[in-house]
Amino acid sequence: MGRQLKTVLWTVVGVVSLGFVITLEITARHYGVPGPLTQQAREVVLAPASGPLLYAAMALMMVVLTKRERFIAAGAAVGIDLVFFLVRWAAGASEKNFGNGALWVMAAVAAVAVFRRTGNERTLLLKGVGIGLLLVAGRKTGDAWLLITSKTRPKVLDPYLATADHALGNPSWVVGRILEAIGPVGMHLLDWVYVQLAVAAVAVSLYQLRHVSVRRRFPRHHLVRTFLLIGLLGPGIYMIFPVVGPVFAYGVDGGIWAAGQVWPHTPVHLTAPQSIPFDQITPRNCMPSLHTAWATALFIHSRKGPRLLRFAGSFWLVATLCATLGFGYHYGVDLVSGVVFVLTIETTLRAQEHGWDRPALKLAGYGAAVFTVLLLGYRFLSVEMAAYPLLFGPLVILAMGSVIYGYLRIGKRWEHKTLPVQRSSSVPQPQAAAVP
Repeated sequence: MGRQLKTVLWTVVGVVSLGFVITLEITARHYGVPGPLTQQAREVVLAPASGPLLYAAMALMMVVLTKRERFIAAGAAVGIDLVFFLVRWAAGASEKNFGNGALWVMAAVAAVAVFRRTGNERTLLLKGVGIGLLLVAGRKTGDAWLLITSKTRPKVLDPYLATADHALGNPSWVVGRILEAIGPVGMHLLDWVYVQLAVAAVAVSLYQLRHVSVRRRFPRHHLVRTFLLIGLLGPGIYMIFPVVGPVFAYGVDGGIWAAGQVWPHTPVHLTAPQSIPFDQITPRNCMPSLHTAWATALFIHSRKGPRLLRFAGSFWLVATLCATLGFGYHYGVDLVSGVVFVLTIETTLRAQEHGWDRPALKLAGYGAAVFTVLLLGYRFLSVEMAAYPLLFGPLVILAMGSVIYGYLRIGKRWEHKTLPVQRSSSVPQPQAAAVP
């Protein structure tokens, strides 16, 4: 009965996901641009938008293959890309991006699974291909989501967040001035870290999934699941709370639409905030900060890795927080909401792994409640938050800290439940009877 219920649930999830992608495709076409399905289909033959992403997706897929099969798959992908490059070079095409080979290899593995494998082996291969393609599809659907936010939300709520951010000391303005003082070298490093977050996530995921080819099964929880769910749910919040970020709303990047050219040198004056109109190009992708959420998830999942991986996870989190603030992409309150958002998602996914119980239900519900209260506070109490920073600043940090504490506490409880029971050395062991 349990297996049948699980099959039904996965079928429902698959149907809903397909319907969601088709809806995004139709909506994107309504605005005159290709949707995620069209973009993905074009990359079978045309130059891909992101070759590294496709090869990262193929690397995730290859965790289900043996060493010999990985060597063959990688060689085939490189060979196919070389053929495509030569054809485009001979035809004089301007775009010579790589990545088609990785997509073709994933399609070939899916075909082998369907037509040449059966049972658990078929399921394992299809899961590997699914994880790889979901990484790519997540990027495509995310692009469509961002387009929809810019087209359907003509006004943004930046003045509310800029006002509420006074309670935290205007961290985006502070870090922005620090980065200006550091100079271009530090800014280029942070920009690279910010852009390559997905690559770091693939590295952690490959470590987590390194035994799949031997054990012939996936672990019940891993980073890819958290990453995908963040990307699926986050843009829905964008539609409810559209925000473009300080560098656009109050900086030079906003052009004629900016409410002022004050970022990062002069904080926003404390006035009654109102929504402001903005262009139909800039994505409304600030609340919550998904880069903060992804970097936090990366940090959490790297904790059980080797020292180098743990260091990389810590570095990526700190650097991402500095980049999101220092480049003016987010307000400080965005980051607080992003942390609460990801910990609520992570609690839900880990509870599925360890089994739902009362503490897990309470923490998931509490995290969702705190996230909701934060958004309502930013929207309806921003003036009060700015007027009484010594009261509301610590309250906001305390709200985030309470969710972090709850997650750490329940995490230790789960780890204690999974530890093997060891016989205590202090308990006397029965001795064999002496033979007379």
